[in-house]
Parts: sequence; structure tokens; C-alpha cells
Amino acid sequence: MNTLKTVPEDQDGPWDTGELGRDARYVERAPAELKKEVDEALALQMISLRLQKELIGELKLIADYRGIGYQPLIRDVLCRFARAEIRQINVELQEKEKARERLETYVAERKVRQA
Repeated sequence: MNTLKTVPEDQDGPWDTGELGRDARYVERAPAELKKEVDEALALQMISLRLQKELIGELKLIADYRGIGYQPLIRDVLCRFARAEIRQINVELQEKEKARERLETYVAERKVRQA
């Protein structure tokens, strides 16, 4: 059974306070060269993004339930949205192209009838 542990919105969670993830006994810093290689291999680019605290809290809750970090979850959400939006744009462009072709056909047929 998955037990969710939530942190009130007005409080920092254990990652934010350093209770988790900052103890030198469990951490080894990767050399800068290795970090660069990983970023290049995964085609990652560092960005800065401001989000509402409530949204971050919700994303952390979802990520915890899914068993992943909230930043990879955000990356996944953005990838899903971008792919879906590109598909939708493609459909819209195809519909516009079909409409343009129908209009051109109509105009050409009308010219033939008028001649």
C-alpha cells in the first residue's frame, strides 16, 4: 500500500529543509565533466522557472505518489503537453489545407461553368 506523506503548503518538506539529500555520508558530488556529459547525452538544458507554491506542492504530491522526483515529473508533463499540442497543430494545419484545396476546386469548377 502506497502511503502519501504530505507537507502543508506553508511548510518546507524534508528535501527543502535539507533533512534529505544533503548529508555527506550519502552523497558524492559528480565531477563537472560528468554532469556535462550527462546533460549532453540526455540533451538537457538548465532553465529557471517560477511556479506558484501551491502548484509545486501539488506536483510534489503527484510525484511522490508516482515514486519519482517532482522535477522529472514536470519535465514529463511538459513533454506530454508539447507532443499533444504539436499533434493538435498538425491536425489543424491539415484541416486548413483541405479547406484551401476544396475552395480552390470550387473556384476552378465555377470558372469552368461560367466559361
